[in-house]
Amino acid sequence: MNFVLFTTNLAGGGAEKALAKIGSGLAQLGHRVDFVVCEATGPYPPPLGCHLHVLQAGAASKGWLGKRALAWRLHRWLKTAPPPDLLVSTLPFADEVAQLAAAPRHVCRIANTLSQELARLSPQKAARRAERYRRLYGARPLIAVSQGVAADMQKNFGVAMQRIRTIPNPFDFAQIRDDAAQACPSRPQPPYLIHIGRYAAQKRHDLLFEAYKISGVNLPLVLLAPPEPGLQDLVVQYGLGDRLVIADFQANPYPWLAGAELLVLCSDHEGLPNVLIEALVCGTRVVSTDCPSGPREILRGELARHLAPCGDAAALAAALRAALAQPRPTRAQVDKVLAPYAAQASLDAYIGTALEFRE
Repeated sequence: MNFVLFTTNLAGGGAEKALAKIGSGLAQLGHRVDFVVCEATGPYPPPLGCHLHVLQAGAASKGWLGKRALAWRLHRWLKTAPPPDLLVSTLPFADEVAQLAAAPRHVCRIANTLSQELARLSPQKAARRAERYRRLYGARPLIAVSQGVAADMQKNFGVAMQRIRTIPNPFDFAQIRDDAAQACPSRPQPPYLIHIGRYAAQKRHDLLFEAYKISGVNLPLVLLAPPEPGLQDLVVQYGLGDRLVIADFQANPYPWLAGAELLVLCSDHEGLPNVLIEALVCGTRVVSTDCPSGPREILRGELARHLAPCGDAAALAAALRAALAQPRPTRAQVDKVLAPYAAQASLDAYIGTALEFRE
């Protein structure tokens, strides 16, 4: 089968990383995968086994004219490429470009709870963006990365549930564990805590630093995030300079995860937080805010006790202390809890979606 996967770039976000893993997984199963990006920016390497196509060298304009220029380039490329059995776009900018290009067999993959994104905007801007999302997503098939994302699209953007297919991101547990065992001389000496995520309001680094400061935990805190000025200013504000390492994004974060005593996720919203699954596969304890959506779907059974209310630094600090007092998760426990996220189940669902378009 022929798959086209389309996104903005190969930047350090979870959506791009997940789409690259979908592409590599489908290619390993013998399918042709064209991985198309709007612009040639970002630290991630091209996904293995995929044919990479870049619509524009350098950064692309995100305005009205820029979208249409990219759509014209995508439309031209699609006319010469093998016809796709399924074209999957992810992130609203790429979704809109693909729509403008009249991409065939096009499905939008929704990787975040979009209503929570709108809640951070002014009422006027939120109303405009909500209307844009209703126009973009209201009448087309969607793939949601979690049940919470699917429910959000139905409730807040009027998408009929029968047009939403929930397909979690694929995780190759064996490959993650192999990658975690690789030598990593740049990694700090364990033990330490770790947080992975760019500096953005959604990720709540302020909550992370407050909880860490009041927790009484003496382990260093490692951040896999670009060292942006705002993040560095926040480190100074909380007086954490001597206890904290900003290590930038890593092409292979798994040795860093495996070396950590605990991963903390403190976001106000997510779609499906990959790092929770990846940390557990590496045998690392996790603590997370109970944000919409994904953490409660992932952390089931005994792991649910490591969820803390959103925005509550004291509760998050208590969860850190409690989790560190528990043993690391066992491989058997992890494989049982995370069975729905095994790579084969996810990739089979993408193949099934493509087959539905053939009918």
